[in-house]
Amino acid sequence: MAEVAVIGGGVAGIQAALDIADHGVRVHLIEREPSIGGHMAQLDKTFPTNDCSMCILSPKMVDIARHPNVIVHTLTEVTGITGDVGNFTITAIRHPRYVDENTCNGCGDCTEICPVEVYNEFDAGVGVRKAIYKPHPQAVPDITIRDAVHCIDCGLCYDICGKDSIFREEEEKEITLHVASVVIATGFRTFDADKKTEFGYLRHPDVITSLEFERLINASGPTGGKIKRLSDGKAPDHIVFIQCFGSRDIPAKRPYCSGVCCMYAVKNAILIKEKNPDTRVTICYMDIRAYGKGYEEYYVRAQELGVRFLRGRPGEIIRTKDGMIIPVENTETSELETLEPGLVVLSVGLEPADGAAELAEKFGIELDENGFFEQEDMKCAPVKTVRPGIYIAGAAVAPKDIPDSVTQGEAAAMRAFLDTVTAE
Repeated sequence: MAEVAVIGGGVAGIQAALDIADHGVRVHLIEREPSIGGHMAQLDKTFPTNDCSMCILSPKMVDIARHPNVIVHTLTEVTGITGDVGNFTITAIRHPRYVDENTCNGCGDCTEICPVEVYNEFDAGVGVRKAIYKPHPQAVPDITIRDAVHCIDCGLCYDICGKDSIFREEEEKEITLHVASVVIATGFRTFDADKKTEFGYLRHPDVITSLEFERLINASGPTGGKIKRLSDGKAPDHIVFIQCFGSRDIPAKRPYCSGVCCMYAVKNAILIKEKNPDTRVTICYMDIRAYGKGYEEYYVRAQELGVRFLRGRPGEIIRTKDGMIIPVENTETSELETLEPGLVVLSVGLEPADGAAELAEKFGIELDENGFFEQEDMKCAPVKTVRPGIYIAGAAVAPKDIPDSVTQGEAAAMRAFLDTVTAE
């Protein structure tokens, strides 16, 4: 029977893989990180319902792990593709995990005994992890990975592992897959806030990105869900969100709207007010784009909770001996205001994922003017590319929220499934 490859293990890729597999077709889910889940796994809540993000995502991840028609390839990157629709050959490199996936049971003994701590990528750098670790408690596959770069080879993890699952050496492996069609759902990366130096990101400890804030407010994050300033560990009395940071930004060469920044700022502002009603929250915005079902009501709810929406775009953050000040023109009153926040959150926009251009070249498909994968026809064929049998979904196509990503993953899945029927 014909098979399908899904590249990218975020929510769009997971949904596409599940839908195809439920039709009795074998799916190869290819993810370059140690666990599937993507950015959604890092989030605390989802808008506009404030449902737990992992309560939605984790059951899908478990279904992927248990599904008899899904083969998960983590730490794997595609290197090439040949053939045509119905008969593609994909080559990929599987990077070493230094852990035996067949015997490791994810007990965590090796993590507990490891003496090395480094910044945790899953916590967006605001937390730490060990040199042998699981990306997060609900990782799939539920096994560890040894970070050979930071490992000091002390030998403690080798000694404590009762199953001898940890390798001292492991080589990269090349794998070859034969599939009828491919779904590309490689997601996005967030805008590098350090590119706009006037805001002092990485120099002012209390200027953080929205993704870092997601990890701070998350109960499973490094602070247990308590909102603290990184400079002194104290709770801020005033939090300012700066919108359109790397979106609708001509100097940053990001002219497009990232679609989700307004709503995730509103969501986090509501969560702050629910946890700490006395904390002042100000959102500096250009325009509020609350376009989805229930989004406008969500925006009104934030206002009713006391969140202040200040129409104005700050040009810089000034650090003083007493903290920070942000001069900003209120464009509704034409008055210049000076904000004195204890914490600043930069609402960073979404960019094409790392390696998107290289992947497009390998697959012989086009990119749009912003670097996202080009649709054959935005209205009539939104998941098709110029190459038959190659489909795109989720934030790999354009910035979009979780429901839109899931919907497009489902659409791409059905296109890919039809190719397997034709191939037979």
